[in-house]
Amino acid sequence: MVLAAGFSTRLGRPKALSKIRGVTLLSRTVRLLAALSARRVIVVLPPAGARARAELSRHRVDFAFSRQRRRGLSASVKSGLFRAQYSAAVLILPVDLAWLERREIARLLARWRSSRRSVVARRLGTGAAAPLILPRRLYPAARRIGGDRGLRNLVNSLPGDQLKLVEVPSAALDVDTPQDLRRARRRLRALDPGSR
Repeated sequence: MVLAAGFSTRLGRPKALSKIRGVTLLSRTVRLLAALSARRVIVVLPPAGARARAELSRHRVDFAFSRQRRRGLSASVKSGLFRAQYSAAVLILPVDLAWLERREIARLLARWRSSRRSVVARRLGTGAAAPLILPRRLYPAARRIGGDRGLRNLVNSLPGDQLKLVEVPSAALDVDTPQDLRRARRRLRALDPGSR
């Protein structure tokens, strides 16, 4: 599930459609997931996301629309979970992780396969953050969250044996501001495109 329905207030333009090396963050994220043989990719967009839908016209994705996105990130999560309700688990990924590497998402997936009832998430300090894999048993609780931090609070309140944390260094930069976008462009320009 790609979360791409935010207001991008600090960036000043739609984050999902921001380009790095000629590719939008949205296309890059969907390609990253498609390469991992995901059965389906759900993209959560704002209701008026026509440009984003057109951007993905060549990709096999399901769209969900966050009609109450003013209520925070939790509204997008809930919209996506409705589309994913029969999945054994869902990988939840914000669209703005410009450095994210395929091998690190593959590591999250491998960790989840060995512990399918647990949440597997990126380690951030002593807690968890996205990207994360949420098992279906927690969908009802996730449907009751609110605000921008609801999912993170839910995940970090789990007992230690139900939460597996994985290092995901390439998720260190999320694009929130114009400075972040410039930094991501500089960084990715310096990398070999074949290594991503």
